[in-house]
Amino acid sequence: STNIENAAVNDVELSEMEEEKEALDAKQEEDDDALLRMLGIDVDAEANREVHDTRTWVRWSEEESSRDCMQWMPVRAKSDASHSNEGIEDEDERLSRVILFEDVADYLFSLSSAEARLSLVLQFIDFFGGQLPQSSCTNSSSWTEKILSLETLPEPILKHLRVNDAFTKVESGSSIHILELLLHCPDSTARMEIMKFLRNATLLCLRVFPRNYKIEEAILIAEEQSCTRNKLSQDATMPSQALAKRLLKSDRQDVLLCGVYARREAAFGNIHHARKVFDMALSSVNGLPLDTQLTAAPLLTLWYSEMELADVSSYESESTFRALHILSCLGSGVSYTQYNGRPPSTQLLRAHQGFKDRINKLRLSWQKNVIDDSSIALICSAALFEELTSGWVAGVKVLSDALSMVLPERKSRSYQLELLYNYHVRMLQRHHQEAKLSKLLQSVTAGLQIYPCNPELFSSLVELSHLYTVPHNLRRILDEVSKKKPSAIVWLFALSFELSRGGSPHRIHGLFERALANDLLHSSVVLWRCYIAYEIDAGNLSGARRIFFRAIHACPWSKLLWLDGFQKLSAVLSAKELMDLQEVMRDKELNLRTDIYEILLQDEFKQN
Repeated sequence: STNIENAAVNDVELSEMEEEKEALDAKQEEDDDALLRMLGIDVDAEANREVHDTRTWVRWSEEESSRDCMQWMPVRAKSDASHSNEGIEDEDERLSRVILFEDVADYLFSLSSAEARLSLVLQFIDFFGGQLPQSSCTNSSSWTEKILSLETLPEPILKHLRVNDAFTKVESGSSIHILELLLHCPDSTARMEIMKFLRNATLLCLRVFPRNYKIEEAILIAEEQSCTRNKLSQDATMPSQALAKRLLKSDRQDVLLCGVYARREAAFGNIHHARKVFDMALSSVNGLPLDTQLTAAPLLTLWYSEMELADVSSYESESTFRALHILSCLGSGVSYTQYNGRPPSTQLLRAHQGFKDRINKLRLSWQKNVIDDSSIALICSAALFEELTSGWVAGVKVLSDALSMVLPERKSRSYQLELLYNYHVRMLQRHHQEAKLSKLLQSVTAGLQIYPCNPELFSSLVELSHLYTVPHNLRRILDEVSKKKPSAIVWLFALSFELSRGGSPHRIHGLFERALANDLLHSSVVLWRCYIAYEIDAGNLSGARRIFFRAIHACPWSKLLWLDGFQKLSAVLSAKELMDLQEVMRDKELNLRTDIYEILLQDEFKQN
């Protein structure tokens, strides 16, 4: 019949089209092969050829690291009207950086509370390397998970580890030399791009959390870090000044943003301009709603006073009198006026009594577990005022009395109270020459019992030990803390101390082994990387090789750890071993962006 004949014709035509397509594909493949042969590459041989030069694998790892730094952001699927949907889908499948909604749909969820949403935003900022004031207790599960997941040493932790530099001469192989090698930061261009993205994304978050000074500070710092070094050196103005003014123009009553802006100006040495901004903010506070006054005034007062006292060596300096004036206005409850001389004794007396009354009112709210940043700033301001007027003993007593108002269990869960304890220890350290060593060490060790993962307390302990005690005492304290509450932080400080003093290799090796023998810390990438770096620096490449294989077995998910083997151990790993490592990385789906074939192709081009 006619239908059967038409079907037969269609089948023949379809078969012919498929044959033509196969012939075209084969011809295209032959053309590609011919082109590669023209370049001097034998395709058949390359498919099975092993790479015998370890330098090729080193170059591959360097290219892979570079692409990790540059290709950190997912790409969007480009919609083009001239292409069919199928064509777009085929193109997307070839792009590993394209993220579709289906890829993340199973991981999306809703957050009901404002506190949870804010926590998510702050963790987002921290994840991308933004700088934030402390917003979680070091005893919290989020802090513990963050430290365990570290692959590199972030700047806030390195800052505290550098305490050894002030007391020991840093030589090749010292703790800082090794630990800062682990700070695997992207190059400056990639870092600036990340900071631009973070600034833009956080600006959007500011619409949901307006007048949040922590987010605002992160935005301004990200703006500064997105600038090139040339721009920073050529431009005398603070890099985030324009952005800060634009944000203030959109909300002129955001006095805490004024305070954040002034602190950034002070960080760049523009003290005179910072004073103007602080004066404007404090003068505007009384015209705001009462709740805003109670929240903003203590924070602004503390920030302004600390700025004035940052580089003061004498209590008879003008900056000290400025700080007294600022603090006395808060304590006495009078409207803030610009500084015009040393405050009178009557105002200081009223401020002394005023601080007492306000702290007594805090007791009731603290008993109800209502502790916020403003109440901590008020107590710190009162302690600073007493330190300047009555002496450091009176200032320390204000802080001690405040800490005694809270039960230890509640104290160990609050980041605000942890900040208060840090402030208490810093005040004692400022007067370490007058205070008894036993009191200083007692305060620090008591703090470590409550906050055993606090880097600032460990830094204080190391500093005091350098000044007053023998190394054995510090080793004993660190050993006790590591047994009661093992963490990567305590072991990093123990290792940093030994390395800075040129400790015996046997002891340092023992510290690494004890740390990594712990079930919890066995998966700490940063400890494994530090161990490998130490052995390499000591010239023990064979030992570093053995540790590397142990490390990738314990932490197979860390791509950075695998790449350490290629970049640091190519002298003791054969090309065959490096090839096998790359194959295992691919099998474990570590998101490899570079094929070794690309490196070989580059070599062929260079030879031709």
